[in-house]
Amino acid sequence: MVEALRARARAQGLSLEQSLRDLLIAAARQGESLRDDLARVRATTPLAGRSLDVAALIRADRDGR
Repeated sequence: MVEALRARARAQGLSLEQSLRDLLIAAARQGESLRDDLARVRATTPLAGRSLDVAALIRADRDGR
């Protein structure tokens, strides 16, 4: 794994440390984006939909077959 990261850094013309920093920053930004997307979905979900008993819905569907 470390060798692959070193090769990646070399191909980018960066030090291993800088390449790893860039990777971590990119991953953190993606996490923020995902968090924002989930917050938007949650904001548009009606309150009644937030407290569904999903297990009960699955059981009802299973028992109805």
